[in-house]
Amino acid sequence: MRMSGSSPKSLRRRGIAPLALALALLTAACGGGGSDSSGTDSEAGASPVSASARAAAAEKQLDKNTLVPLEGKAPTPELPVTVDSSDGRRVTVEDASRILPLNGGVAEIVFTLGLGDRVVGRDITATFAEAKKLPQVTKAHDVSAESVLSLRPTVVLADTDTGPKEAVDQIRDAGVPVVVLDPATRLADVSTRTTRIAEALGVPAAGKALNARMDKELSAARAAVPKGSEPKVAFLYMRGSAAVYLMGGKGSGADSLIDAAGAVDAGVEAGLDKPFTPLTSEALVSAQPDVILMMDKGLESVGGVDGLVDIPGIRETPAGANRRVVTLEDGVLLSFGPRTPLVIDILVDRIHGG
Repeated sequence: MRMSGSSPKSLRRRGIAPLALALALLTAACGGGGSDSSGTDSEAGASPVSASARAAAAEKQLDKNTLVPLEGKAPTPELPVTVDSSDGRRVTVEDASRILPLNGGVAEIVFTLGLGDRVVGRDITATFAEAKKLPQVTKAHDVSAESVLSLRPTVVLADTDTGPKEAVDQIRDAGVPVVVLDPATRLADVSTRTTRIAEALGVPAAGKALNARMDKELSAARAAVPKGSEPKVAFLYMRGSAAVYLMGGKGSGADSLIDAAGAVDAGVEAGLDKPFTPLTSEALVSAQPDVILMMDKGLESVGGVDGLVDIPGIRETPAGANRRVVTLEDGVLLSFGPRTPLVIDILVDRIHGG
């Protein structure tokens, strides 16, 4: 995760706190020990933890690229359960010994619930360390039914964007329960999806515990937002090698994160009512963002900040003129999983920090 005001090589870790402070804050943010994970000292009259200190702890955790599971013994699924699937079906799950999540954010939830040792495979968007050694069952973003079935899963967790449809049908026709979830595109979707996954796997109490932890972490992140400051942030999705240049609008997912970080989504304010719209210099100049938000690979694909500001319209915005670009790792920014509070911590600091 980066904030840049110079060359691509300098796009790393700003505002780093001393190691001890970062570790202490990270423990608090993850609800560990007896500390208060709300971001404020439990003693009366204490001040909220600063945005820069929280961001330093969040960056340290994201740089490790590992998850923080719930404390205590891993839950034991109580099965069978029958749950609603977002494809209109009722699905009965009788065995959660071999779980296969077909979405990175879903996989994060399963691991954080304490069921990671039951996961038998991953899709391309599950980029965290605990999942990387698992066999990958997707090519690009298409699911291979043969690869899935070769792992003998007892339950598959997908979402309505998982495809191709023929592959999902083939998995289901083989007798594997497939629970389909709605995509997560808003901050509120994180808790809803956590609840549904925990219920489908027979561990509803763990789902409630994880949601309570994330609620505390998100409240603490929001408490660090400076009062009266609402910079405009444009989320740009770019893949320079494929000539893909898009600007986020309503429903992009980034709009919800930007709002939670106490900022204004420049695309939404400019009237972009679709998740993504082809970028034009006129629209960008009209939006006048103070900050540009991107994924790491997107910025790299256009040649870093130097290449970005050469794109027509970028230099004519306050963000381009001041080279204010915030990036986060592709598999984290829009994952809408248990690491989302860390994303908000970083955005609060990087967007408002100048």
